[in-house]
Amino acid sequence: MSKRMTDLKTQVNTETVYSVAEAIELVKKTSTVKFDASVEVHVKLGIDPKKTDQQIRATVVMPHGTGKTKTVAAFVGANDEADAKAAGADFVYGEEDIKKIKDTGKIEFEIAVATPEMMPKLAIAARVLGPKGLMPNPKTGTVDKNVKRMVEEIKKGKAAFKNDDGANVHQVIGKISFDAKKLEENLAAFMEAIKKAKPQGSKGTYIKGLFLTSSMGPSVKVAVE
Repeated sequence: MSKRMTDLKTQVNTETVYSVAEAIELVKKTSTVKFDASVEVHVKLGIDPKKTDQQIRATVVMPHGTGKTKTVAAFVGANDEADAKAAGADFVYGEEDIKKIKDTGKIEFEIAVATPEMMPKLAIAARVLGPKGLMPNPKTGTVDKNVKRMVEEIKKGKAAFKNDDGANVHQVIGKISFDAKKLEENLAAFMEAIKKAKPQGSKGTYIKGLFLTSSMGPSVKVAVE
């Protein structure tokens, strides 16, 4: 552990469970890097990730965005191209573009949306998009007839999240430069989405632990409301 991190850890009592306001104040205070660090939330859930009926996969629209605008590709038919461009899609792709992705493996976007009519055509590129988590999926709100809404929500701060193999969910909720109120409201929106995503098969305590941290900063334990 670096001397910087060792010094920062002395400012956080690992035995204390902080309120949201206190935790955000500490996270901002202990972020000493020279760039605008991300603020991350890490949630330990009472689910069994080995069971398919207890997987967490959902989306949340952050009221104040995450501080980063994602590069969006829209796979649409000719009738939806204008709406996709107007909504702010960085790339608007058709059948020929899908074939190029399949043949070259070249990807220039961070998230993809598609209209239902394009999903069968996208199948040929699944081996390229799937392993990178870029295949549009109705469960994450990236397949819909309303391409304009999908693109606009992503550009405004819509984020998809899912659990890892250790029953944890990780999500960026903003930047250190955000004021505390914006971070609080983004965190509240995310926690509401986590609660709504609770699987029916999950028994006992659902949210077992909640932590906030900044990029390269110490972890702060937060009280679960």
